[in-house]
Amino acid sequence: MREREQGEEFTGTMTDMLPVMRIGVVGYGHLGQYLVERLQREGAQVGLTLVFVWNRNTDKLRESVAEELILHNLPDFTDRGADVIVEVCHPKIVKDFGVQFLSKAHFLVGSPSALSDPQLNQELRQAAEHHGRTLYVPSGALWGGQDILRLNDSGSLKALFIRMSKHPSCFRLTGDVLSDWTEDEGRRVLFSGSVAELCPVAPNNVNTMAAAAIAAGTLGFAGVQGEIVSDTALSDYHVVGVTGANGFSPSPRLSDYHVVEVEVTGANGFSPSPRLSDYHVVEVT
Repeated sequence: MREREQGEEFTGTMTDMLPVMRIGVVGYGHLGQYLVERLQREGAQVGLTLVFVWNRNTDKLRESVAEELILHNLPDFTDRGADVIVEVCHPKIVKDFGVQFLSKAHFLVGSPSALSDPQLNQELRQAAEHHGRTLYVPSGALWGGQDILRLNDSGSLKALFIRMSKHPSCFRLTGDVLSDWTEDEGRRVLFSGSVAELCPVAPNNVNTMAAAAIAAGTLGFAGVQGEIVSDTALSDYHVVGVTGANGFSPSPRLSDYHVVEVEVTGANGFSPSPRLSDYHVVEVT
């Protein structure tokens, strides 16, 4: 944009004055498609511009993404000059490229279950600090995540338990745990234990729990307890329930496909306030 001469009247719009933030998107599933579409349609209005999209299958991109925005080889992301890289693909991408991403840009981890690996978690935090970047973790479906974070920061967080229930067709688990499900079987507990143990079992399904474990930093992945439940009755809705020490337990129904129940225990009681905005973010560094 041309700089104005001294005394020259500004005739542009407020949008013209916004600094432009360059965004790269890694992954083109449902969420990746949504982000790319929004960035292309509305990004300029808020100072965002899309500089690349990567997907394992580039054919999936061709009908809706301009050729010049398609990144064919992920290691070539360094050529695009992104300010923020958004991963919405798979935990393996976080493991393989997260440190490299942080050497060049801020990094939003859309698969926070990857952070259950303590070594990777530490490497990413160290890379962010070393390069002066920020590692972002979106809270996603975690209702009350900001309250958990505040309770943790105050030193009052004593325990955290999350139960996630879904229709069996919605789970993508490692191994053959759900290979024999039938439509009339009802409810079945698939796993109960620490979120650290749970993340490798269901890496694509427990990002909400991972976000909670990050918010509850004093407990961490090993201290936060989680449970995943297969329930054939849950075919057409999503319920988030938050339970505090004094029995506070709202259950708003949101049009989706699974149930998340969060139980928080604080030192002096806890009553989380509901927040249903789309983009709660926990800044890790």
